[in-house]
Amino acid sequence: MKKYLAEMVGTMVLVLMGCGTAVSLNCGADTASVVGTAMAFGLAVVAMAYTIGGISGCHINPAITLGCFLTKRISAKDCAMYMVFQVIGAFIGSALLFAFVSTTTTDFGGTTTGANTVAGAGTQIAGLIVEIVLTCVFVLVVLGATHKTNGATGNFAGLAIGLSLILIHLVGIHYTGTSVNPARSIAPAVFEGGQALTDLWVFIVGPFVGAALAALIWKIIEPKEAA
Repeated sequence: MKKYLAEMVGTMVLVLMGCGTAVSLNCGADTASVVGTAMAFGLAVVAMAYTIGGISGCHINPAITLGCFLTKRISAKDCAMYMVFQVIGAFIGSALLFAFVSTTTTDFGGTTTGANTVAGAGTQIAGLIVEIVLTCVFVLVVLGATHKTNGATGNFAGLAIGLSLILIHLVGIHYTGTSVNPARSIAPAVFEGGQALTDLWVFIVGPFVGAALAALIWKIIEPKEAA
């Protein structure tokens, strides 16, 4: 149970800090807000990787959990329970952010939840492609960085994963706000409503397809463990 609770706490922190930064900086208003939001998501992952990594592996993302399941790193039970607790954690993070925003007089100028839409991509299909490709890259980094054959470099897996998430956000924010994480999108969309809910399927299907592709690629290139 501890690893499930760790996933819940980790995902809560990711959503609160990542989406919270997107709201506070009015992400998309200028270049600085985009860079700041990208860094917030990446730093949240780094922080949680070194906080709960030893407990649960710090997936804090159903797409990563799916990738780990498909590469036989976790059981079907753990896969399902991780996803459930990740979504619960995302809702807690979104609820806290919603409470923060609701009690302030600040006009943030944009979304008050950090929810994803495909507005920048133009169409849902275009947004779906972006999410598939970016999630594939992200999950592939996770699978490679955490592989046993990495030896001592595995100690820096959390840093590599966090930095890769910053890169992915820098590319994807313009198009979809960057999700690559169904839990991160589901909870804010419920609080936001409207277009965020209409586009939500993109941020569930896209990351899961991307994760499956990453698992397939990894199985092809996976190095053999040392004897």
